[in-house]
Amino acid sequence: MGAKLNGSSGLDSSLSPPATSASHVRMNMVISAWACLILGAGIIFGTNGDTFALAVGAPVSIAGVMLLFFALGMPSEAAVDAEELAAWAPDAVKMPDAGRTMYRVDTSLDPPIRTSILCGRCGHLEWVDGRKPAGYDCVDCGTNLWVAEEE
Repeated sequence: MGAKLNGSSGLDSSLSPPATSASHVRMNMVISAWACLILGAGIIFGTNGDTFALAVGAPVSIAGVMLLFFALGMPSEAAVDAEELAAWAPDAVKMPDAGRTMYRVDTSLDPPIRTSILCGRCGHLEWVDGRKPAGYDCVDCGTNLWVAEEE
C-alpha cells in the first residue's frame, strides 16, 4: 500500500486526495462562471460610468458567459460500469474496539438491494438480501453487533 523509502514506510496512498472526476470539474466550472459574471457585473455597475471599469468588467462578464455555456455543455456524470458497481465489497478487516465492538453496514441503493455487514471484532464479512436487519449476531465469533431499538 504505502511506498517505502530507505526502509521506512512512507505516506499511505490512501492519504492522497482523490482524482477529480468529470462531474466535479463541471461543477467547478459552473461556479467559476457565475463568479466571473457577478464580479464583472459588480465592476461595471459599481462605478458610475468609468471607462476603465467597463474595459475590465465587460471582458470578465463575457468570459463568464462563455465559461458557463462551455461548462453546461460538458457531460454531467462519468460513466459507471454496472457490473463493477454490483461487484463492490468492503474490505474484510478487523476494526479497533471503541468501548464496544465496531461494525460496518453498507446497503446498495440499486436493485437487487443487498446489505453487507462487517464485524469489527473478527473481520467477518457477510451479505444479506434486503435492507439492514433489525438485529444481528456475528456468525463467526457470536458477538451481538446491534439490536433494534424500540421507537
